[in-house]
Parts: sequence; structure tokens; C-alpha cells
Amino acid sequence: MLSHVSPKSEFSARQNLRWLFILRNLMILSESLLIILSTYGLNIRLPEQQLWLVVFMICALNFYTSMRLQAEEPVNETELFIQLIMDVVAIGALLYLTGGASNPIIWVFLLPVIITAIMLPHSYAWYMVIITTSMYTVLMAFNIPLPAIEPHSPSPHLLHSTMNYDLLQQAHAMSDKHYFNLHIFGMWFGFVFSAGLVAFFVVELAIALRIQERNLAEARENALRDERVVALGTLAASAAHDMGTPLGTIAIVAHELEQEYPEHRFPDLHEKTLIMKQQIERCKAALSVMSASAGELRAESGRVILLTEYIDEVIKQWRTHKVSTKLSFVIDPDVPFDAQIIAERTLTHSIINILNNAAEASPPEKGIEFHADWSRQQAIIRIRDFGTGLPPELLNFAGKQPVVSKKRGLGVGLFLTYSTIQRLGGKINLYNHDAGGACVEITIPLLHAEEQHDDLTGIGQAPFIAGG
Repeated sequence: MLSHVSPKSEFSARQNLRWLFILRNLMILSESLLIILSTYGLNIRLPEQQLWLVVFMICALNFYTSMRLQAEEPVNETELFIQLIMDVVAIGALLYLTGGASNPIIWVFLLPVIITAIMLPHSYAWYMVIITTSMYTVLMAFNIPLPAIEPHSPSPHLLHSTMNYDLLQQAHAMSDKHYFNLHIFGMWFGFVFSAGLVAFFVVELAIALRIQERNLAEARENALRDERVVALGTLAASAAHDMGTPLGTIAIVAHELEQEYPEHRFPDLHEKTLIMKQQIERCKAALSVMSASAGELRAESGRVILLTEYIDEVIKQWRTHKVSTKLSFVIDPDVPFDAQIIAERTLTHSIINILNNAAEASPPEKGIEFHADWSRQQAIIRIRDFGTGLPPELLNFAGKQPVVSKKRGLGVGLFLTYSTIQRLGGKINLYNHDAGGACVEITIPLLHAEEQHDDLTGIGQAPFIAGG
């Protein structure tokens, strides 16, 4: 009958079952309080044993639900709907024993309809409307009246005199007033309870919708950034292919110039030719890295290494291009020196790119600061320059999209660095330091202890492996 309804995820159904378990606990508590209050507070003669039997059956159902939540079997929507039907039957039994449709809390049939409409697809909601409406209709004709507060007329055989008749009329009026007051109180309690419950569900639903919208916005932003990264990677691969042949031609010409102008006859020209060959080799090496970033050398480029050794390698590699830049290097003395990381090529290039940006922004006499601190789970690297700081208009989206700013050196490089760090499971935060200059804080997850025995064939599953 309900086979056409598309099921939600198992996680969502299990969460809904947990909510149903909590709401049923509240229903058991409120029903128990009402029975005690009506029987011992208002002295209303109710079928107490039958009512407690129904409450016990609801408790048994909730005990089964608690066991069901601990089981590993998946929860589906049909199971949720069946449990809601059992709740409706239990509510109907309680109302049958307490006046049926004349009970002022008959509004409680709205709760299963609301819960079904929120937790399950619309088809289930209409089925629940039919079930609760049918139950309401049956209770109008079949029920056990409330004997202690039921309005009644004076019995004719008791009317022996006018005085007795007047007394009975007054008693009847008092009974009617008492019944009316209880009915008004029940309606008031129903309104307050239902209004609070609806407000609670609406607020929770609004919060869930806001969280979902925020997650969708983040997913769209990540998808847009990944699309830009893929586009840049495609352009890089195309540029590497197009520049390979011209660089090869220039390398051949440079080699011929070196042979035609020997050092003993043309020392200045020969030296310039050697410099040109060195720069050509650097360009060819950079093109090789661009090709490798497409993913062919992903497994070969990552290796398990001590974090202290990795930081030392990164600093040495950066020093080969920035020999004259002053660097203040600080490592927290309390860090665990046996912490390990997967040295991945794109991560190294990202850190070096941030170091280059900081060196370009900072005055030569002040240099830059490199501060590292880590635990067993993650490492935090702070790179600070002593320049003018990031412009306020760039703070909100620097790194999240390419920025054209030659003065600060914040462009495609920082955008790719930001994307790389996020793909590796880390975070990057850019802000202006209170004492001046800009600071980049990188948070990187480290290799967990249980992952340190993996070989290179399993490195692809570690958090640092990501395509360039």
C-alpha cells in the first residue's frame, strides 16, 4: 500500500525514532500525572486498573523502542508509521475509558498527525488523518462516561417534596458548573500544551532547515571552488604541454651558445649562458611538478615522516629560493617529537607559497615569523609577516577565490593553497595581527597512531592524500 513512498536515509529514520521515543516518554509522564490528579486530587471515579494497564502497554512499547535504537538493523519509515499507529490505538484506549469524545483532551489526536507530517512523507500523513478521524468518530458513540463529573438530571422518584426538588436542582446546577469548569480547564490545558508542542516542533524544524541551508551553501561554495581548481589544473596541464616544446628549443639553443662561446674566450657571455640554462631547468622542473599535480605521482609523492623532519625539509626547500629573507623560527618545546605526518607534495608547495607571500609582503630588515605547535591529533602552523596587513576588503574572501593584487601577492597561489589545505582535512585562517602585519594560521591533521603502520599502498586512505 505504501510501497511507492521513497524511503529516507537510515540515519534520518533512526533520528526520528529517537525523537518518537522521547515524545512517548513525555506522553507516559503526562498521562500518569493526569490519572493521579483526576483520581486522588479531583476524586473522579475512573477505571484506574484499566488505565494503568494501557500505560503499562505504552511503557512496554517504549522499552521495545529503546532496544530497537540500540540494534544495528536499519530503521525504515514503515516501522515508524506502525509505531505511530500503536500510539494512536493507545490514546484511543485511554480516551475510551475516560469519556471518549466528551473528554476535553480529545485534541491529543492531533499530535500523531503533526508528528507524522514532520517525520514522514505526505502520503503517511494522509493515512494518519484517516486513522485518527475514524478513531475520533468511533469514540463519539462508544465510550465509558466520566461518572463523577457527568451532568445528570434529578431522578423522579426522589422528588417527594418541593424542598427536595429545590435541593436536587441546586445540586444539579453545582454539578453542571463543576463539569463546565473542568471542561474549560481541560480545553485551556490542551491549548497550552498543543501550542507549546507546535512551537517546539516549528523551532526545531526551523533550526534544522537553517542548518541544512548552511550546509548546502557550504557545499555550493566548495563545489564552485573545486570547479575553479579543476579549471586551473586544466589550464596548468595545457600550459605545461604548450610550453614544453619552446623550453626544449630554448635549452638546445642555450647549449649551442655554451659550445660556441667557450669560457676562456667569452667569460661574461658564457656565464650568462649558464645562468640561462639554470633558469630553463627550473622552468622545466616547475612544469614537471604541474604535470605531477594531476595525480600520476600521488602515491609516490606521499611518505610517512616525523613532523619535525618534514618542517625542516620545507624550510630548507624554501631557503633555496629565499636565501636573504630573515626568518624567526619557533617550535613549542612541549610538543610530542614522535608525531608523524604524510609528506605530500601539494601540502609542501602550499606552505612554501604562504612563506613566499609573507616574505614579499614583509620588509627585508624584519623578515617573517614561523611558529609551529602540535599535538597527537593536529599541527598548527602560524606564518606572520611585518607588512601593512591584509586590506579589510580582502579579509572575508582572501584564499576563497582568486584575488588580483600584485602588491600583496595574493592571487591564484593563495586560492590553490586554501583549496589544498581544505582537501587535506585542514583549515586555514587569515587575519591581521594586533602588533601589525598579516598572519596565516594553518591547522593540519596528523597521522593517527593506528595509521602509522600502514604502507604506501594504504596512504591513499590517509587524510593528507589529495589530488593537486
